[in-house]
Amino acid sequence: MDRRHFLSTSSLLGTQALSLPTLCMAQAPALITRDHMRPQFPSGVQSGDPTANTAIIWARSDRAARMWVEWSTTANYANAQRVRGNYLLDDTDFTGRIDLTQLPQGQEIFYRVILQDLHNERVLSEAMSGHLRLPQASNGKASRNVRFAWSGDTAGQGFGINEAWGGMKIYDEIRKINPDFFLHSGDNIYADGPISAEVNLPDGSVWKNLVTQEVSKVAESLNEFRGRYRYNFMDTNLRRMACDVPQIWQWDDHEVMNNYSDAKDVSEDKRYTEKNIPLMVARATKAFHEFAPMREFGNIEAERVYRHIQHGPLMDMFVLDMRSYRGPNSTNLQTVESQESAFMGRPQVAWLIDGLKKSNTTWKIIAADMPIGLQVPDGKTSEGLDKWEAIANGDNTHAKGREIEMARLLREIKKANIHNVVWLTADVHYTAAHFYDPSKAKFTDFNPFWEFVSGPLNAGAFGPNLTDSTFGLQVVYQKAPQQQNAAPSTGMQFFGQVDIDAKTHAMTVTLKDLYGTSLYSKTLVPWRA
Repeated sequence: MDRRHFLSTSSLLGTQALSLPTLCMAQAPALITRDHMRPQFPSGVQSGDPTANTAIIWARSDRAARMWVEWSTTANYANAQRVRGNYLLDDTDFTGRIDLTQLPQGQEIFYRVILQDLHNERVLSEAMSGHLRLPQASNGKASRNVRFAWSGDTAGQGFGINEAWGGMKIYDEIRKINPDFFLHSGDNIYADGPISAEVNLPDGSVWKNLVTQEVSKVAESLNEFRGRYRYNFMDTNLRRMACDVPQIWQWDDHEVMNNYSDAKDVSEDKRYTEKNIPLMVARATKAFHEFAPMREFGNIEAERVYRHIQHGPLMDMFVLDMRSYRGPNSTNLQTVESQESAFMGRPQVAWLIDGLKKSNTTWKIIAADMPIGLQVPDGKTSEGLDKWEAIANGDNTHAKGREIEMARLLREIKKANIHNVVWLTADVHYTAAHFYDPSKAKFTDFNPFWEFVSGPLNAGAFGPNLTDSTFGLQVVYQKAPQQQNAAPSTGMQFFGQVDIDAKTHAMTVTLKDLYGTSLYSKTLVPWRA
């Protein structure tokens, strides 16, 4: 079965004794040198995009190596199976992944990754272990509860890894709730935000960052985009969570640069020596796909991010891409839907509608990288008119611009009699619970629904944003800092937790802070025909 075939215990690796792995342990990149006898894991290991019988296993080496994975349903690796992976070379920054298939449905999977040195194939790394929990098959009766977490926005506004403060410790709070998976809702990095050694805070204290050469300036080269991801994996909390909790990644603007679209222009931005936006998007895209623990879509659109992940009989997750197919950021007041007003684009909207119609799970989770009804500005036009980054345009009337596409989507959901649709998002750097009420909207042809917002993970906190009444957004709860760009040390960092009960199918969404404290909770009872 090509490079993913199973090897017997008498194979090359089976002839060598492997030391028992230490779960989730990884050396910080700064401590790794080429003088080490064995290959090292400078960025740890990750798993991602789990389904009932498949999961992605990701690793990064510090040198040219071949990746191997052993997996078992028991922590002592009884009856472990070994899978040969791909070569980790410098053309991918020594990253690689294996798509484990034909796994036992709904089981706990314990895995360990071994790196084989390509300079001397008899030299193996120590094994690095991880863990994941597969969902049930979608065609059966729910036999266990579902729990997952979501948030977004990592290392933004110059707030990086402050080791004296404990690093990106919200990631450890997420790990502690033992979720089935973690959804990162975008802005995995801040490629456009330099990180300096110190940030002076309004209260007179100093935030101290770990700094590397690649994060000290805006990312322009491929190595600098890669360096942003390498930097985040220097954090112990992030690495520990990544090896113990499967992830589902999506992206937004800061994986490239702030608010980028077809209208982006950095010709007057002195921070950038590279002025070619498409070239920087290409480099940023390559780096994202190298480091994300996600399944490649295929040759038709190898870099596609939007995807459907089945998670048992209780929920389907539709992961959106609100960045790659949008038209230029503008006044967002077009009166006819066109490429200029596109946000997700017609193919993605058609894919989403079709997937929602086919879904037979109780809950349909739409993972969006931007909120629907919050005003997210993007400066001014040359005429002094407001430009907009997200869907809302502050017009507070009938649907215009990107709202037309959203109105069409919501209308189709209602027309198809699809219920139990919940939106999860991040982006705005505070946390909130929104109810979209057609009785209070200007556009009314849709079923009411909830949208929950959470973030940031380790970035400056902002908000709250102004709302737009086109789709009847009602702010039920929100928490934001009183002072904009509040440091993580103020505690204004947030994540969300979702629990679905196997017996009642009720969904409880809880908004939590940096310390795992529950701020707001809403239990949604599923609509039944």
